[in-house]
Amino acid sequence: MLDEKISRSLVMLDSFDNVAVARTSISPGAALKCTDGEFLSVDSIPAGHKVAVAHIAQGASVFKYGQIIGQAIADISPGQHVHSHNLAMVDVHADYAPCSQIPEPPTAIEDKTFQGYVRGNDKVGTRNYLAVISTVNCSASVAKFIAQRFPAEELAKYPNVDGVIAMKHEAGCGMQFGGDAHHTLNRLMAGIANHPNVGGFLLVGLGCETGAMGYLLKQQNLIQIEGVIGTDGPGPLVLSMQDEGGTLRTVEAGIAQVSKMLPKVNAIERQTVSARHLSVGLECGGSDGNSGVTANPALGIASDRIVACGGTAILSETSEVYGAEHLLTRRAVSPDVAAKLIERIEWWKNYVAMFGAQLDNNPSPGNKAGGLTTIAEKSLGAVAKAGSTALVDVYQYAEPVAAQGLVFMDTPGYDPASVTGMVAGGANIICFTTGRGSCFGCKPTPSIKIATNTPMYERMSADMDVNAGTVLEGESIVSAGERIFDEILEVASGKKTKSEQQGIGDEEFVPWLVGPTL
Repeated sequence: MLDEKISRSLVMLDSFDNVAVARTSISPGAALKCTDGEFLSVDSIPAGHKVAVAHIAQGASVFKYGQIIGQAIADISPGQHVHSHNLAMVDVHADYAPCSQIPEPPTAIEDKTFQGYVRGNDKVGTRNYLAVISTVNCSASVAKFIAQRFPAEELAKYPNVDGVIAMKHEAGCGMQFGGDAHHTLNRLMAGIANHPNVGGFLLVGLGCETGAMGYLLKQQNLIQIEGVIGTDGPGPLVLSMQDEGGTLRTVEAGIAQVSKMLPKVNAIERQTVSARHLSVGLECGGSDGNSGVTANPALGIASDRIVACGGTAILSETSEVYGAEHLLTRRAVSPDVAAKLIERIEWWKNYVAMFGAQLDNNPSPGNKAGGLTTIAEKSLGAVAKAGSTALVDVYQYAEPVAAQGLVFMDTPGYDPASVTGMVAGGANIICFTTGRGSCFGCKPTPSIKIATNTPMYERMSADMDVNAGTVLEGESIVSAGERIFDEILEVASGKKTKSEQQGIGDEEFVPWLVGPTL
Protein backbone atom coordinates (compact mmCIF):
# COMPACT_ATOMS: atom_id res chain seq x y z
CA MET A 1 0.00 0.00 0.00
CA LEU A 2 1.12 3.54 -0.69
CA ASP A 3 1.71 5.79 2.31
CA GLU A 4 -0.79 8.35 1.10
CA LYS A 5 -1.10 11.80 2.71
CA ILE A 6 -3.36 14.13 0.78
CA SER A 7 -3.31 17.83 1.60
CA ARG A 8 -5.44 20.44 -0.09
CA SER A 9 -3.03 20.89 -3.02
CA LEU A 10 -0.41 18.14 -2.81
CA VAL A 11 -0.26 14.36 -2.64
CA MET A 12 2.72 12.96 -0.73
CA LEU A 13 3.15 9.30 -1.63
CA ASP A 14 5.94 8.37 0.79
CA SER A 15 7.60 10.11 3.71
CA PHE A 16 11.00 9.59 2.01
CA ASP A 17 9.98 11.51 -1.14
CA ASN A 18 11.41 14.91 -2.05
CA VAL A 19 8.64 15.61 -4.58
CA ALA A 20 4.87 15.62 -4.29
CA VAL A 21 2.11 15.46 -6.91
CA ALA A 22 -0.12 18.44 -7.60
CA ARG A 23 -3.71 17.43 -6.91
CA THR A 24 -4.97 20.40 -8.93
CA SER A 25 -3.25 23.09 -10.99
CA ILE A 26 -1.11 25.35 -8.81
CA SER A 27 -0.32 29.00 -9.57
CA PRO A 28 3.03 30.66 -8.80
CA GLY A 29 3.15 32.05 -5.28
CA ALA A 30 0.51 29.67 -3.93
CA ALA A 31 0.98 28.58 -0.33
CA LEU A 32 1.78 24.88 -0.12
CA LYS A 33 2.02 22.55 2.82
CA CYS A 34 3.51 19.11 3.27
CA THR A 35 4.78 17.02 6.15
CA ASP A 36 8.11 18.89 6.09
CA GLY A 37 6.57 22.35 6.42
CA GLU A 38 5.12 25.21 4.41
CA PHE A 39 6.51 26.97 1.33
CA LEU A 40 5.41 28.92 -1.75
CA SER A 41 5.16 27.54 -5.25
CA VAL A 42 7.79 29.00 -7.56
CA ASP A 43 6.33 27.89 -10.88
CA SER A 44 2.99 27.12 -12.42
CA ILE A 45 2.39 23.41 -11.71
CA PRO A 46 -0.16 21.55 -13.86
CA ALA A 47 -2.38 18.98 -12.14
CA GLY A 48 -0.64 15.60 -11.88
CA HIS A 49 2.83 17.09 -12.19
CA LYS A 50 5.59 17.04 -9.59
CA VAL A 51 6.62 19.84 -7.26
CA ALA A 52 9.75 19.81 -5.09
CA VAL A 53 9.02 19.75 -1.37
CA ALA A 54 12.68 19.99 -0.33
CA HIS A 55 15.93 21.33 -1.74
CA ILE A 56 17.42 18.89 -4.28
CA ALA A 57 21.01 19.52 -5.29
CA GLN A 58 22.19 18.99 -8.85
CA GLY A 59 23.24 15.35 -9.20
CA ALA A 60 21.11 14.20 -6.26
CA SER A 61 18.45 11.53 -6.56
CA VAL A 62 14.78 12.45 -6.93
CA PHE A 63 12.42 10.23 -4.94
CA LYS A 64 8.77 9.41 -5.61
CA TYR A 65 6.90 6.38 -4.18
CA GLY A 66 9.90 6.09 -1.86
CA GLN A 67 11.99 5.05 -4.89
CA ILE A 68 14.50 6.78 -7.18
CA ILE A 69 12.85 8.08 -10.35
CA GLY A 70 15.89 9.94 -11.70
CA GLN A 71 18.58 12.50 -11.00
CA ALA A 72 18.36 16.28 -10.72
CA ILE A 73 20.25 17.92 -13.60
CA ALA A 74 20.04 21.35 -11.90
CA ASP A 75 19.57 22.63 -8.38
CA ILE A 76 15.89 22.46 -7.45
CA SER A 77 14.27 24.54 -4.71
CA PRO A 78 11.07 23.76 -2.78
CA GLY A 79 8.06 24.88 -4.80
CA GLN A 80 9.70 24.40 -8.20
CA HIS A 81 8.16 22.34 -10.97
CA VAL A 82 10.10 19.06 -11.38
CA HIS A 83 10.01 17.70 -14.92
CA SER A 84 12.15 17.10 -18.02
CA HIS A 85 13.94 20.46 -17.70
CA ASN A 86 15.54 19.53 -14.37
CA LEU A 87 15.12 15.75 -14.02
CA ALA A 88 16.69 12.96 -16.08
CA MET A 89 16.75 9.17 -15.98
CA VAL A 90 19.86 7.45 -14.62
CA ASP A 91 20.79 3.80 -14.79
CA VAL A 92 19.77 2.72 -11.32
CA HIS A 93 21.23 -0.59 -10.21
CA ALA A 94 18.46 -1.70 -7.86
CA ASP A 95 18.97 -4.65 -5.58
CA TYR A 96 16.79 -7.41 -7.04
CA ALA A 97 17.01 -9.42 -3.79
CA PRO A 98 14.98 -12.32 -5.22
CA CYS A 99 12.38 -13.84 -2.91
CA SER A 100 13.38 -11.56 -0.02
CA GLN A 101 9.90 -10.07 0.51
CA ILE A 102 7.47 -12.87 -0.32
CA PRO A 103 4.12 -11.82 1.16
CA GLU A 104 1.81 -14.17 2.99
CA PRO A 105 -1.09 -15.48 0.87
CA PRO A 106 -4.16 -13.24 1.11
CA THR A 107 -7.14 -14.36 3.16
CA ALA A 108 -9.24 -16.53 0.85
CA ILE A 109 -12.47 -15.10 -0.55
CA GLU A 110 -14.81 -17.98 -1.34
CA ASP A 111 -18.24 -16.39 -1.72
CA LYS A 112 -17.76 -14.25 -4.85
CA THR A 113 -19.35 -15.51 -8.06
CA PHE A 114 -20.27 -14.37 -11.56
CA GLN A 115 -22.47 -15.60 -14.39
CA GLY A 116 -20.19 -17.21 -16.96
CA TYR A 117 -20.04 -19.61 -19.90
CA VAL A 118 -18.59 -22.93 -18.76
CA ARG A 119 -16.36 -24.64 -21.32
CA GLY A 120 -15.29 -28.26 -21.38
CA ASN A 121 -11.61 -27.34 -20.88
CA ASP A 122 -12.16 -26.23 -17.27
CA LYS A 123 -12.27 -22.60 -18.36
CA VAL A 124 -15.11 -20.12 -18.03
CA GLY A 125 -15.93 -17.33 -20.44
CA THR A 126 -17.29 -13.88 -19.71
CA ARG A 127 -18.50 -13.56 -23.31
CA ASN A 128 -19.68 -15.99 -26.01
CA TYR A 129 -18.31 -15.03 -29.42
CA LEU A 130 -17.92 -16.97 -32.65
CA ALA A 131 -14.49 -16.17 -34.10
CA VAL A 132 -13.46 -16.26 -37.75
CA ILE A 133 -9.67 -16.46 -37.49
CA SER A 134 -7.50 -15.43 -40.43
CA THR A 135 -4.23 -17.38 -40.42
CA VAL A 136 -2.51 -14.92 -42.79
CA ASN A 137 -3.08 -11.36 -43.94
CA CYS A 138 -3.95 -12.73 -47.39
CA SER A 139 -7.21 -14.11 -45.96
CA ALA A 140 -7.97 -11.12 -43.71
CA SER A 141 -10.57 -9.61 -46.04
CA VAL A 142 -12.34 -12.95 -46.41
CA ALA A 143 -12.54 -13.32 -42.62
CA LYS A 144 -13.94 -9.78 -42.42
CA PHE A 145 -16.51 -10.39 -45.16
CA ILE A 146 -17.74 -13.54 -43.43
CA ALA A 147 -18.14 -11.78 -40.07
CA GLN A 148 -19.85 -8.76 -41.66
CA ARG A 149 -22.62 -11.05 -42.91
CA PHE A 150 -23.77 -11.43 -39.28
CA PRO A 151 -24.62 -7.94 -37.94
CA ALA A 152 -26.47 -7.39 -34.66
CA GLU A 153 -29.92 -7.57 -36.24
CA GLU A 154 -29.07 -10.94 -37.81
CA LEU A 155 -27.86 -12.24 -34.43
CA ALA A 156 -31.00 -11.10 -32.55
CA LYS A 157 -32.36 -14.65 -32.79
CA TYR A 158 -29.22 -15.89 -31.00
CA PRO A 159 -29.40 -14.00 -27.68
CA ASN A 160 -26.53 -15.97 -26.09
CA VAL A 161 -24.07 -15.03 -28.86
CA ASP A 162 -22.19 -11.76 -28.35
CA GLY A 163 -21.15 -11.51 -31.97
CA VAL A 164 -19.29 -13.00 -34.92
CA ILE A 165 -15.83 -11.44 -34.99
CA ALA A 166 -13.04 -11.51 -37.56
CA MET A 167 -9.62 -11.97 -35.93
CA LYS A 168 -7.36 -10.63 -38.66
CA HIS A 169 -3.77 -9.37 -38.68
CA GLU A 170 -0.88 -8.32 -40.92
CA ALA A 171 1.31 -11.41 -40.55
CA GLY A 172 1.32 -15.10 -41.49
CA CYS A 173 3.96 -15.14 -44.22
CA GLY A 174 7.38 -13.67 -45.01
CA MET A 175 8.84 -15.25 -41.87
CA GLN A 176 11.10 -18.17 -41.02
CA PHE A 177 9.13 -21.41 -41.04
CA GLY A 178 9.23 -22.81 -37.52
CA GLY A 179 11.03 -19.71 -36.22
CA ASP A 180 10.16 -17.60 -33.18
CA ALA A 181 7.74 -15.32 -35.05
CA HIS A 182 5.96 -18.32 -36.56
CA HIS A 183 5.58 -20.05 -33.20
CA THR A 184 4.39 -16.84 -31.55
CA LEU A 185 1.73 -16.29 -34.22
CA ASN A 186 0.59 -19.89 -33.82
CA ARG A 187 0.25 -19.37 -30.05
CA LEU A 188 -1.82 -16.26 -30.69
CA MET A 189 -4.24 -17.93 -33.10
CA ALA A 190 -4.58 -21.03 -30.93
CA GLY A 191 -5.11 -18.78 -27.92
CA ILE A 192 -8.08 -17.17 -29.64
CA ALA A 193 -9.51 -20.48 -30.88
CA ASN A 194 -9.28 -21.97 -27.39
CA HIS A 195 -10.21 -18.76 -25.57
CA PRO A 196 -12.87 -19.09 -22.88
CA ASN A 197 -14.77 -16.17 -24.45
CA VAL A 198 -14.98 -17.97 -27.79
CA GLY A 199 -17.76 -20.52 -28.15
CA GLY A 200 -17.01 -21.42 -31.76
CA PHE A 201 -14.32 -20.76 -34.35
CA LEU A 202 -13.53 -21.05 -38.05
CA LEU A 203 -9.98 -20.89 -39.42
CA VAL A 204 -9.49 -19.23 -42.82
CA GLY A 205 -6.21 -19.22 -44.77
CA LEU A 206 -4.97 -18.63 -48.30
CA GLY A 207 -3.27 -22.00 -48.78
CA CYS A 208 0.36 -21.29 -49.67
CA GLU A 209 1.45 -19.16 -46.70
CA THR A 210 4.42 -19.85 -44.42
CA GLY A 211 1.97 -20.02 -41.53
CA ALA A 212 0.66 -23.31 -42.85
CA MET A 213 -2.68 -24.44 -41.48
CA GLY A 214 -1.55 -28.03 -40.96
CA TYR A 215 1.50 -26.94 -38.96
CA LEU A 216 -0.70 -24.71 -36.78
CA LEU A 217 -3.11 -27.53 -36.00
CA LYS A 218 -0.35 -30.01 -35.21
CA GLN A 219 1.97 -27.73 -33.25
CA GLN A 220 -0.78 -26.25 -31.09
CA ASN A 221 -2.73 -29.50 -30.78
CA LEU A 222 -5.74 -27.51 -31.89
CA ILE A 223 -8.53 -30.04 -31.57
CA GLN A 224 -12.21 -29.96 -30.81
CA ILE A 225 -13.11 -29.62 -27.14
CA GLU A 226 -16.50 -29.89 -25.49
CA GLY A 227 -18.23 -26.52 -25.28
CA VAL A 228 -16.19 -24.99 -28.13
CA ILE A 229 -17.72 -25.46 -31.56
CA GLY A 230 -15.37 -25.46 -34.52
CA THR A 231 -15.70 -28.76 -36.29
CA ASP A 232 -17.97 -31.12 -38.17
CA GLY A 233 -15.66 -34.03 -37.42
CA PRO A 234 -12.53 -34.94 -35.47
CA GLY A 235 -10.69 -31.65 -36.06
CA PRO A 236 -11.35 -27.90 -36.27
CA LEU A 237 -13.19 -26.42 -39.23
CA VAL A 238 -10.76 -24.84 -41.72
CA LEU A 239 -11.15 -23.15 -45.08
CA SER A 240 -8.40 -22.61 -47.65
CA MET A 241 -9.13 -19.96 -50.29
CA GLN A 242 -7.08 -21.80 -52.90
CA ASP A 243 -8.91 -25.06 -52.25
CA GLU A 244 -12.36 -23.44 -52.10
CA GLY A 245 -11.90 -21.63 -55.40
CA GLY A 246 -11.09 -18.04 -54.44
CA THR A 247 -12.51 -15.16 -52.46
CA LEU A 248 -16.23 -15.31 -53.22
CA ARG A 249 -16.53 -19.06 -52.85
CA THR A 250 -14.61 -19.02 -49.58
CA VAL A 251 -16.84 -16.26 -48.24
CA GLU A 252 -19.92 -18.24 -49.23
CA ALA A 253 -18.53 -21.40 -47.60
CA GLY A 254 -17.63 -19.46 -44.47
CA ILE A 255 -21.10 -17.93 -44.19
CA ALA A 256 -22.65 -21.38 -44.53
CA GLN A 257 -20.41 -22.87 -41.86
CA VAL A 258 -20.97 -20.00 -39.41
CA SER A 259 -24.73 -20.28 -39.96
CA LYS A 260 -24.51 -23.96 -39.00
CA MET A 261 -22.47 -23.23 -35.90
CA LEU A 262 -24.56 -20.37 -34.52
CA PRO A 263 -27.38 -22.49 -33.03
CA LYS A 264 -24.82 -24.65 -31.24
CA VAL A 265 -22.95 -21.64 -29.85
CA ASN A 266 -26.24 -20.06 -28.81
CA ALA A 267 -27.17 -23.20 -26.87
CA ILE A 268 -24.43 -22.37 -24.33
CA GLU A 269 -25.95 -20.38 -21.46
CA ARG A 270 -24.52 -18.47 -18.50
CA GLN A 271 -24.41 -20.17 -15.12
CA THR A 272 -23.19 -19.25 -11.67
CA VAL A 273 -19.48 -19.94 -11.18
CA SER A 274 -16.78 -19.07 -8.66
CA ALA A 275 -14.74 -15.92 -9.16
CA ARG A 276 -11.66 -18.17 -9.20
CA HIS A 277 -12.35 -18.54 -12.92
CA LEU A 278 -11.48 -14.89 -13.55
CA SER A 279 -8.26 -14.16 -15.41
CA VAL A 280 -7.77 -10.39 -15.44
CA GLY A 281 -5.27 -8.64 -17.69
CA LEU A 282 -3.87 -5.43 -16.17
CA GLU A 283 -3.06 -2.64 -18.62
CA CYS A 284 -2.35 1.09 -18.47
CA GLY A 285 -2.29 3.46 -21.42
CA GLY A 286 -2.30 7.19 -21.87
CA SER A 287 -0.87 7.36 -18.35
CA ASP A 288 -0.42 10.60 -16.44
CA GLY A 289 1.05 11.74 -13.14
CA ASN A 290 -2.04 10.56 -11.30
CA SER A 291 -1.93 6.99 -12.66
CA GLY A 292 0.32 5.80 -9.86
CA VAL A 293 -1.64 7.83 -7.30
CA THR A 294 -5.24 6.78 -8.00
CA ALA A 295 -6.23 4.25 -10.65
CA ASN A 296 -3.21 1.93 -10.59
CA PRO A 297 -3.05 1.36 -6.82
CA ALA A 298 -6.85 1.04 -6.75
CA LEU A 299 -6.62 -1.61 -9.46
CA GLY A 300 -3.92 -3.22 -7.32
CA ILE A 301 -6.52 -3.63 -4.55
CA ALA A 302 -8.89 -5.26 -7.04
CA SER A 303 -6.03 -7.50 -8.25
CA ASP A 304 -5.46 -8.67 -4.69
CA ARG A 305 -9.17 -9.51 -4.42
CA ILE A 306 -9.00 -11.55 -7.65
CA VAL A 307 -6.02 -13.50 -6.30
CA ALA A 308 -7.78 -14.01 -2.95
CA CYS A 309 -10.71 -15.52 -4.88
CA GLY A 310 -8.33 -18.03 -6.47
CA GLY A 311 -8.23 -16.21 -9.82
CA THR A 312 -5.38 -14.83 -11.90
CA ALA A 313 -4.08 -11.28 -12.34
CA ILE A 314 -1.76 -10.73 -15.32
CA LEU A 315 0.70 -7.84 -15.20
CA SER A 316 2.43 -7.05 -18.50
CA GLU A 317 4.34 -4.38 -20.47
CA THR A 318 7.97 -5.31 -19.77
CA SER A 319 9.26 -2.02 -21.15
CA GLU A 320 7.06 -0.25 -18.59
CA VAL A 321 8.25 -2.36 -15.66
CA TYR A 322 11.89 -1.43 -16.24
CA GLY A 323 13.08 0.58 -13.26
CA ALA A 324 10.57 -1.08 -10.93
CA GLU A 325 11.29 -4.76 -11.61
CA HIS A 326 13.03 -5.11 -8.23
CA LEU A 327 9.65 -4.66 -6.54
CA LEU A 328 8.50 -7.80 -8.32
CA THR A 329 11.63 -9.96 -8.00
CA ARG A 330 11.53 -9.48 -4.24
CA ARG A 331 7.97 -10.86 -4.25
CA ALA A 332 8.79 -13.81 -6.52
CA VAL A 333 7.88 -17.19 -5.01
CA SER A 334 11.14 -18.78 -6.20
CA PRO A 335 14.55 -17.82 -7.59
CA ASP A 336 13.51 -19.35 -10.92
CA VAL A 337 10.52 -17.01 -11.21
CA ALA A 338 12.68 -13.98 -10.36
CA ALA A 339 15.30 -15.11 -12.90
CA LYS A 340 12.66 -15.34 -15.63
CA LEU A 341 11.70 -11.71 -15.11
CA ILE A 342 15.30 -10.50 -14.93
CA GLU A 343 16.10 -12.38 -18.15
CA ARG A 344 13.24 -10.60 -19.91
CA ILE A 345 14.44 -7.20 -18.70
CA GLU A 346 17.96 -7.92 -20.00
CA TRP A 347 16.52 -9.14 -23.32
CA TRP A 348 14.64 -5.86 -23.72
CA LYS A 349 17.76 -3.80 -22.98
CA ASN A 350 19.63 -5.64 -25.72
CA TYR A 351 16.66 -5.56 -28.09
CA VAL A 352 16.13 -1.80 -28.01
CA ALA A 353 19.90 -1.19 -28.21
CA MET A 354 19.93 -2.98 -31.59
CA PHE A 355 17.94 -0.04 -32.95
CA GLY A 356 19.86 2.70 -31.17
CA ALA A 357 17.03 3.22 -28.68
CA GLN A 358 16.78 2.94 -24.93
CA LEU A 359 13.98 2.02 -22.58
CA ASP A 360 13.76 5.57 -21.21
CA ASN A 361 12.45 6.58 -24.66
CA ASN A 362 9.19 4.91 -23.60
CA PRO A 363 7.29 7.78 -21.92
CA SER A 364 5.26 9.29 -24.75
CA PRO A 365 4.68 13.01 -25.34
CA GLY A 366 1.22 12.47 -23.84
CA ASN A 367 2.70 10.81 -20.75
CA LYS A 368 5.05 13.76 -20.29
CA ALA A 369 2.27 16.30 -20.81
CA GLY A 370 0.43 14.44 -18.04
CA GLY A 371 3.35 14.78 -15.62
CA LEU A 372 5.46 11.63 -16.12
CA THR A 373 9.14 12.35 -16.74
CA THR A 374 11.21 9.14 -16.72
CA ILE A 375 10.54 5.48 -17.41
CA ALA A 376 11.38 4.67 -13.78
CA GLU A 377 8.62 7.01 -12.60
CA LYS A 378 6.16 5.55 -15.11
CA SER A 379 7.09 1.98 -14.21
CA LEU A 380 6.86 2.48 -10.45
CA GLY A 381 3.32 3.75 -10.92
CA ALA A 382 2.47 0.98 -13.39
CA VAL A 383 3.60 -1.82 -11.07
CA ALA A 384 1.03 -0.63 -8.53
CA LYS A 385 -1.59 -2.42 -10.67
CA ALA A 386 -0.08 -5.70 -9.42
CA GLY A 387 -1.23 -5.13 -5.85
CA SER A 388 0.64 -6.77 -3.00
CA THR A 389 0.55 -10.55 -3.53
CA ALA A 390 3.42 -12.85 -4.49
CA LEU A 391 4.60 -13.18 -8.08
CA VAL A 392 3.98 -16.83 -8.92
CA ASP A 393 5.17 -17.12 -12.55
CA VAL A 394 6.46 -15.32 -15.65
CA TYR A 395 5.16 -16.10 -19.14
CA GLN A 396 6.35 -15.50 -22.68
CA TYR A 397 4.21 -13.39 -25.00
CA ALA A 398 0.82 -15.01 -25.70
CA GLU A 399 1.78 -18.13 -23.75
CA PRO A 400 -1.24 -19.87 -22.17
CA VAL A 401 -1.47 -18.76 -18.55
CA ALA A 402 -2.13 -21.73 -16.28
CA ALA A 403 -1.11 -20.43 -12.85
CA GLN A 404 -3.49 -18.94 -10.33
CA GLY A 405 -2.30 -15.81 -8.56
CA LEU A 406 -0.28 -12.82 -9.75
CA VAL A 407 1.72 -13.55 -12.90
CA PHE A 408 3.72 -11.50 -15.38
CA MET A 409 3.59 -11.75 -19.17
CA ASP A 410 6.37 -10.37 -21.37
CA THR A 411 4.76 -7.87 -23.73
CA PRO A 412 5.68 -4.50 -25.24
CA GLY A 413 4.25 -1.32 -23.77
CA TYR A 414 2.20 -0.64 -26.91
CA ASP A 415 -1.33 -1.20 -25.65
CA PRO A 416 -2.97 -3.12 -28.54
CA ALA A 417 -0.03 -5.54 -28.81
CA SER A 418 0.20 -5.97 -25.05
CA VAL A 419 -3.50 -6.70 -24.59
CA THR A 420 -3.48 -9.03 -27.61
CA GLY A 421 -0.85 -11.14 -25.85
CA MET A 422 -2.77 -11.30 -22.57
CA VAL A 423 -6.03 -12.14 -24.32
CA ALA A 424 -4.33 -14.93 -26.29
CA GLY A 425 -2.95 -16.12 -22.96
CA GLY A 426 -6.50 -16.53 -21.66
CA ALA A 427 -7.47 -13.22 -20.02
CA ASN A 428 -11.28 -13.11 -19.90
CA ILE A 429 -11.39 -9.53 -18.53
CA ILE A 430 -9.11 -6.55 -19.21
CA CYS A 431 -8.78 -3.67 -16.73
CA PHE A 432 -7.28 -0.63 -18.45
CA THR A 433 -6.27 2.46 -16.49
CA THR A 434 -5.82 5.77 -18.29
CA GLY A 435 -5.11 9.37 -17.35
CA ARG A 436 -4.99 11.09 -20.71
CA GLY A 437 -8.02 9.18 -22.00
CA SER A 438 -7.52 5.96 -23.96
CA CYS A 439 -10.63 4.72 -25.78
CA PHE A 440 -9.32 1.18 -26.15
CA GLY A 441 -11.60 -1.82 -26.51
CA CYS A 442 -10.95 -5.36 -27.65
CA LYS A 443 -12.75 -8.51 -28.66
CA PRO A 444 -13.35 -11.20 -27.51
CA THR A 445 -12.46 -9.82 -24.04
CA PRO A 446 -14.28 -6.83 -22.51
CA SER A 447 -12.06 -3.91 -21.49
CA ILE A 448 -12.96 -1.94 -18.34
CA LYS A 449 -11.63 1.63 -18.63
CA ILE A 450 -10.56 3.23 -15.33
CA ALA A 451 -9.96 7.00 -15.26
CA THR A 452 -7.22 8.44 -13.04
CA ASN A 453 -8.81 11.88 -12.69
CA THR A 454 -12.33 13.30 -12.57
CA PRO A 455 -11.99 16.04 -15.24
CA MET A 456 -11.03 13.49 -17.89
CA TYR A 457 -13.69 11.03 -16.66
CA GLU A 458 -16.38 13.68 -17.05
CA ARG A 459 -15.02 14.89 -20.40
CA MET A 460 -14.88 11.33 -21.81
CA SER A 461 -17.72 9.70 -19.89
CA ALA A 462 -18.88 7.80 -22.97
CA ASP A 463 -15.58 5.87 -22.92
CA MET A 464 -14.78 5.54 -19.19
CA ASP A 465 -16.29 2.83 -16.98
CA VAL A 466 -14.90 3.69 -13.53
CA ASN A 467 -13.69 6.98 -12.05
CA ALA A 468 -10.72 6.56 -9.69
CA GLY A 469 -10.13 10.30 -9.64
CA THR A 470 -12.35 10.33 -6.57
CA VAL A 471 -9.25 9.28 -4.61
CA LEU A 472 -7.96 12.85 -5.09
CA GLU A 473 -11.24 14.06 -3.60
CA GLY A 474 -10.97 11.98 -0.43
CA GLU A 475 -12.06 8.43 -1.28
CA SER A 476 -9.68 5.78 0.03
CA ILE A 477 -7.65 3.61 -2.31
CA VAL A 478 -9.29 0.55 -0.75
CA SER A 479 -12.80 1.87 -1.43
CA ALA A 480 -11.93 2.68 -5.06
CA GLY A 481 -10.39 -0.77 -5.45
CA GLU A 482 -13.53 -2.43 -4.12
CA ARG A 483 -15.59 -0.51 -6.68
CA ILE A 484 -13.32 -1.80 -9.45
CA PHE A 485 -13.61 -5.35 -8.14
CA ASP A 486 -17.42 -5.08 -8.11
CA GLU A 487 -17.32 -3.73 -11.68
CA ILE A 488 -15.20 -6.71 -12.76
CA LEU A 489 -17.81 -9.13 -11.41
CA GLU A 490 -20.65 -7.24 -13.10
CA VAL A 491 -18.86 -7.08 -16.47
CA ALA A 492 -17.90 -10.75 -16.17
CA SER A 493 -21.61 -11.48 -15.72
CA GLY A 494 -22.57 -9.66 -18.91
CA LYS A 495 -22.68 -5.93 -18.19
CA LYS A 496 -21.51 -4.14 -21.34
CA THR A 497 -18.46 -1.91 -21.03
CA LYS A 498 -18.46 1.51 -22.67
CA SER A 499 -16.24 0.24 -25.48
CA GLU A 500 -18.61 -2.67 -26.09
CA GLN A 501 -21.57 -0.30 -26.21
CA GLN A 502 -19.80 1.59 -29.01
CA GLY A 503 -18.79 -1.54 -30.90
CA ILE A 504 -15.05 -0.99 -30.37
CA GLY A 505 -12.67 -3.95 -30.56
CA ASP A 506 -12.68 -5.36 -34.10
CA GLU A 507 -9.44 -3.64 -35.16
CA GLU A 508 -7.40 -4.06 -31.97
CA PHE A 509 -6.00 -7.58 -32.53
CA VAL A 510 -2.31 -6.63 -32.97
CA PRO A 511 0.20 -9.51 -32.70
CA TRP A 512 3.73 -8.63 -31.58
CA LEU A 513 6.14 -10.69 -33.68
CA VAL A 514 9.90 -10.32 -33.32
CA GLY A 515 12.03 -11.05 -36.36
CA PRO A 516 12.75 -10.02 -39.95
CA THR A 517 10.13 -9.86 -42.68
CA LEU A 518 11.51 -12.06 -45.44
